[in-house]
Amino acid sequence: MEITAETVRGLAALAQLELDDEEIERMRRDLAAMLDYVEELSGLDVEGVPPTAHVLDVMTPFRRDDEVRRLPVSEVVRNAPEHDENSYVVPKVLE
Repeated sequence: MEITAETVRGLAALAQLELDDEEIERMRRDLAAMLDYVEELSGLDVEGVPPTAHVLDVMTPFRRDDEVRRLPVSEVVRNAPEHDENSYVVPKVLE
């Protein structure tokens, strides 16, 4: 798949980013390189390899599930510029 400058502009608009022409070209090259790498990976034979396989023989460390002290909600939102009883009030960003 070819990544064009228009594709990057469209993605930038979705992410609400303002990119100049130099940044658009750099992003186009970077995205193209990423897609090329993913295409290369898709050619690998992974038959019989479990999805949770790891290159090193490491075990996941587990921790005790201890009860911890939690702050009351009123204290958590106390310093927020705007809040209601138990949550932050923020400006709407999507229309």
